[in-house]
Amino acid sequence: MRVTAREDSPEPRYVAIKQFVVKGIASGELKPGDRLPSEAELVDQFKVSRMTASRALRELQNSGIIVRLPGVGSFVAEPAPQSQIIQIRNIADEIRSRGHEYSATVVQNASEKANRKTSPLLGVALGTPIFHSIIVHNEAGLPIQLEERFVLAAAAPEYGTRDFTQMTPNEYLTKVAPLERVDHTVRAVMPDGRARELLQMKDGEPALLNIRQTWSKSRVVSYARLTHPGSRFEFNDTFTVA
Repeated sequence: MRVTAREDSPEPRYVAIKQFVVKGIASGELKPGDRLPSEAELVDQFKVSRMTASRALRELQNSGIIVRLPGVGSFVAEPAPQSQIIQIRNIADEIRSRGHEYSATVVQNASEKANRKTSPLLGVALGTPIFHSIIVHNEAGLPIQLEERFVLAAAAPEYGTRDFTQMTPNEYLTKVAPLERVDHTVRAVMPDGRARELLQMKDGEPALLNIRQTWSKSRVVSYARLTHPGSRFEFNDTFTVA
């Protein structure tokens, strides 16, 4: 499988290489276990630097799309078994389980084209149709989470028409694009003015930010930034060691 990047392509070259691999897998031209072009071959095909080719392969590996064996090469990864689909708790269910009333305020739910900022978040080319939603989730009338989410339109074409005061984005996406993989990053942040206003936070109050990237059918379908007031929220979980 050989492709040459257009010289006038507006997308970053490393994204073009990633799309070449992802599209090859989606079309069936690249199958699990198939060997990919080496860094040197990608440099020649896409007219890029060795650093750019290395970045593309590294990000594909980090995403679980390929495996790289030192001294051997890069190969298409085996798909995740369906029995390992991940379950993420719905915030509405969490709030109701505590005996409190859940409600949501939809600030925005719009269709957009992926730009230079959002295309890397979903691993798509510039101009790809996406949805961009901003929703405030409330517990007993008090804001508990600000959810800003970017969704691949091809994976959830009706996302822009859903009433997310009646169903959370998590609940809808779980139905239309069953999760295979979830990447989480959690850190403490000082929210900007808009987030502070929407969450009714005091000046100087820190927040907990959960960045969540979800996968279905070997592609990223959603990238979400979930911001919680530090004084009203905590993350916890229980693990059982066999």
